[in-house]
Amino acid sequence: MGRNEKIARSVVRAIIKANGTSKQRSTLARILAFFSLFFSLYRLLLRKIRPADFANLRRNHWDVTDDNYVQSFQAENGGPEEESLNAIGDMGFSGSTFYSTANQKYLVKSVPRHSEHSFFREDLLTPYVQHMATHPRSLLVRVFDFLAVSGASLGRVFRSAPSHHIVMDNIMYGREEAKKQGEADWESWDLKPTSYFYPERDIAGGALASEATKDHLADEFRDKIILHREQAEEFLSSLEADSKLLSEHNAVDYSLFLVRMRTPQRAAASVLPPTESAIVTTDPPLVPPSQSNWRTGVPSADGKYIFRASILDFFWAKHKAQPKAMTLLIKLWNTLISKQGHMSITTTPDEYRERFLKLCRGIVEIRED
Repeated sequence: MGRNEKIARSVVRAIIKANGTSKQRSTLARILAFFSLFFSLYRLLLRKIRPADFANLRRNHWDVTDDNYVQSFQAENGGPEEESLNAIGDMGFSGSTFYSTANQKYLVKSVPRHSEHSFFREDLLTPYVQHMATHPRSLLVRVFDFLAVSGASLGRVFRSAPSHHIVMDNIMYGREEAKKQGEADWESWDLKPTSYFYPERDIAGGALASEATKDHLADEFRDKIILHREQAEEFLSSLEADSKLLSEHNAVDYSLFLVRMRTPQRAAASVLPPTESAIVTTDPPLVPPSQSNWRTGVPSADGKYIFRASILDFFWAKHKAQPKAMTLLIKLWNTLISKQGHMSITTTPDEYRERFLKLCRGIVEIRED
């Protein structure tokens, strides 16, 4: 069993065990399991952080039952635990590992940096839970569980496997099914302000960085989301409320993940008002079936597309040690070498929010009814 499979098994066992579905084992089996975990480099013992708070969000605000949630982490036909998660390729600079559940409803992302998982646990978690409970239209990615390493092991000492993971919703859910039905493939963009200083792009005209490295920089959406006024106002209002929460807690460098799919041919003949438009998929964990929002799919006012959107990667906080060090380095660079300005990870939270909202407003076009 390789590294990815062992990490996957750790995550699955934390989810299954915490929900009371793990198998009872003998004393000898538990002793052997303890030694196996202690000497393991990749399979760590994980526990849930604030499980009651996340369970409350799932059950009472996101309409996800415990049975449906746990079922997503169980392999089909009684297969090995690790088969319920599929490793996803490299998705960014953070060094994170990514998995999707076999049914593609959830993503599991590791949070390896101490500055990030400590910020979420110590500073943002309580405000996040309260915000998500009181803002049903929030665009912040839905975090269904937060897992942390527990107990002694060689893997924890040598940091050979991620110590923290978040389970979050997957707004690309339904893509594979749409492809099977012959629909056009979905497009996606990871959007953040591009006017900041990005060393990979801006030093020596990008000649010192590989194309693969530069491909991980923020995308640009060179089009417009055409919306009715009511849709646009709700979208921008949610972005303002969500970014206000992040700014108040010193978060920067978050992004808007935008998904665009062509309207299915069978639905393209008539464009319904925003409150009556058909939803692409209403299966959990997205929303209750009666609601249409940016997690299930919002139809554009011209009837050509359906859009989804979510705010991701809001774990980088200016007051943590690593961000402070990066800010100091950029100040020295601007003083001693070249005046390039701030990076998106070293600017102030208020300034980042201002540019982020400007970007989001700039991709919206309002069509009057």
